[in-house]
Amino acid sequence: MLLSKLAKAAEKYVIEISGDCKIGQITQDSRDRTQEGLFFCISGAHFDAHRFAEDAIRNGAVALVVTRKLANFAVPQVLVSNDRAAMALMAAEFYGQPAKKLRIIGITGTKGKTTTTYFVKSILEAAGVKAGLIGTTGIMIGNQWLEGHLTTPDPIELHSILKKMVDAGVQVVCMEASAHAISMRRVEGVRFEVGCFTNLSQDHLDYFETMDKYFLAKQTFFTSGLVQNAAINADSEAGLQLIKELNIPFTKFGISENADVFARDIEITEEGVHFSLCLWDAESFPVQLKLMGMFNVYNALSAASICLMIGIVPQDIVQGLEQLHTVPGRAEVLDTNTPYKVLIDYSHSPDAMENILNSVRDFVHGKVIVVFGCGGDRDKVKRPLMGEIAGKLADYSILTSDNPRMEDPYLILSAIEKGIKTTQGVYEVIENRKDAIAKALSIAKSGDIVILAGKGDETYQEIKGVKRNFNEKQIVKELLK
Repeated sequence: MLLSKLAKAAEKYVIEISGDCKIGQITQDSRDRTQEGLFFCISGAHFDAHRFAEDAIRNGAVALVVTRKLANFAVPQVLVSNDRAAMALMAAEFYGQPAKKLRIIGITGTKGKTTTTYFVKSILEAAGVKAGLIGTTGIMIGNQWLEGHLTTPDPIELHSILKKMVDAGVQVVCMEASAHAISMRRVEGVRFEVGCFTNLSQDHLDYFETMDKYFLAKQTFFTSGLVQNAAINADSEAGLQLIKELNIPFTKFGISENADVFARDIEITEEGVHFSLCLWDAESFPVQLKLMGMFNVYNALSAASICLMIGIVPQDIVQGLEQLHTVPGRAEVLDTNTPYKVLIDYSHSPDAMENILNSVRDFVHGKVIVVFGCGGDRDKVKRPLMGEIAGKLADYSILTSDNPRMEDPYLILSAIEKGIKTTQGVYEVIENRKDAIAKALSIAKSGDIVILAGKGDETYQEIKGVKRNFNEKQIVKELLK
């Protein structure tokens, strides 16, 4: 494909193009060895890829996309005003505009994105629709699973995935749209038939700085022309605020507020949740979820709202909701054959921690033991908040490392301790996460629930810039041998 054709796809961001050539591969990693490669010189918060243009050319790049012209390079350059947006549009063109051949659903919000995508995929399959999924747990093309690297992949990876889905006969794709991805223009040019807003609570303030800026990123998803129809959580203050800004059709879902799609007669047990799915006060259908917790009622309602908007009948929606047995790392009960339950959950924000602890409180027969930490190089404000929540809601807390990254793990633990010390909560600190898990399992008794919070289905622990193998499911299995 010619460079000029790719540039035309991003023409609203192109300032100047010097020269033309054939492009056989595209990349934003200067270390990639390419043939007829196009290298995107992305300027980030920590690195400016213009510095690595020479490396990219040495590795096969024959053209560059830049935000400032680079002297002394005898290759064509496309000068653009917005590198990330241009990359998204050019990547879509390079892979043959796969998004235009699919019906795409995007889900944004602080919590519930992953589980909602799984519910939607299950409903679509119950309706006989071949579905794809893109999110934190990876990529699913029908029943094929592929490893993912980001909640919402960068544009080059995203459009290569969408092309694979088109080639595999996928009809509908349900994907998570993170606030980072929206802010970084990763989904520029993708048209979402339905966008869903699940909720908003404190997270990612290391990047967005304030809750207002965080919310604005979510709002932009719905107000910038990317989304054609919206499903909005009407029980969320942020959801109600968002509705005021919408100029597209929308459906409201919820429990406590006046909603179009809502749940009544909710019964929560350790086996799951039973409720009546009510549609516009006209019809209701009994639903028996295999997943636990009130938060999964909201996830089910969001998925039901989405699927109603794309024409799925209620009977298929109920079947799809009921046939989903588990979501990796989301309130996932492990098969331990012990008198106590062990549950892993991705809860790594204050609100998510509160949700999972309150949920198990609804049915636990013994004590709630929680093992958790907070990620390094991320929002520091939430650390004492999570400690305070654990101290109030858990019977015993073990503070440990999550992904400390480049930070001193003991400084992170000290910040969490400041919050838990304001409560009467009983706790101890064990920095080594495997040892912390071992301690939790050793003190658990019949009827107790052990929650391993924060990492979900992650299979690594990041320490000093190195990702080390760390699979909590395997560790629990080993410790219980």
